[in-house]
Amino acid sequence: MSGLVIFGGATRIAKFTEMIVPIMAGIYLLSALGIVLMNIEKVPEMFALIIHDAFTPQAAVGGGFGTVFMTGVRRGLFSNEAGEGSVPNAAATASGKHPARQGLIQSFGVYVDTWFVCSATAFSILLTEEYEIGGELTGVALVQHSLASIYGTYAPHALAIIVFLFAFSSIVGNYYYGEVNIAFFEGDETGALPSILAKNAINIFRVGVIAMVLFGSFAELSFVWDSADLFMGFLCLTNLYAILRLGKYSFIALDDYILQKSRGVDEPVFDRKIIPEQKGIHAWK
Repeated sequence: MSGLVIFGGATRIAKFTEMIVPIMAGIYLLSALGIVLMNIEKVPEMFALIIHDAFTPQAAVGGGFGTVFMTGVRRGLFSNEAGEGSVPNAAATASGKHPARQGLIQSFGVYVDTWFVCSATAFSILLTEEYEIGGELTGVALVQHSLASIYGTYAPHALAIIVFLFAFSSIVGNYYYGEVNIAFFEGDETGALPSILAKNAINIFRVGVIAMVLFGSFAELSFVWDSADLFMGFLCLTNLYAILRLGKYSFIALDDYILQKSRGVDEPVFDRKIIPEQKGIHAWK
């Protein structure tokens, strides 16, 4: 299916996924809300457990502070992708009159994703009390087991479909990020890439994406996660360098947006002339 979308241009599949994923996310959140309402008397106890286990010294020492911290960082990056550089690709495809507005929307998305989606998963597991510290069930399997205890045997199958749609849309979405960026290589005036490589970069990338999807479906899950963490680290380093170089221009754009709003402008409009360095500005003409 990934190959059909990437090589065959099967945009109907991609559009269907794009349409159905928000619905699936809504169903998942509603199911978690149902669990909360059915176990409303346990909610205070649940929060007490979270706070107690998060801040007790033995929790940090017992799990190894470094291990706990690194696990939190790695999973946090996958949760909302803030700081690792892929979200700006999504923001850049949006049509807007001011870049700062889109940046603020993307930053708010971090809180929506972490507060609602991730919290829904945690609440579902903790309130059903189906978890076991050090037990065999972890990850999606644990969530499926928790939902099954409330909604019956069909719940794990429904969650499997939801996870599949999330995964497939992520593959297509991340491919699109790459395709958009590679478009800058074609006809590269700087000569940074050999012409033959620039011309065939998109096809090389497509083959690489399909190969990694295939490899990921057969490889050990632990190896897949470790590899993803490694390459996520490379992404972060690249993005941090970009932030160091371009951050000052972001603040100029943000100050301009705030100034226009303070003057009563309902929808601020960006003027590229406020940026002192004009070289490299492609989108705002």
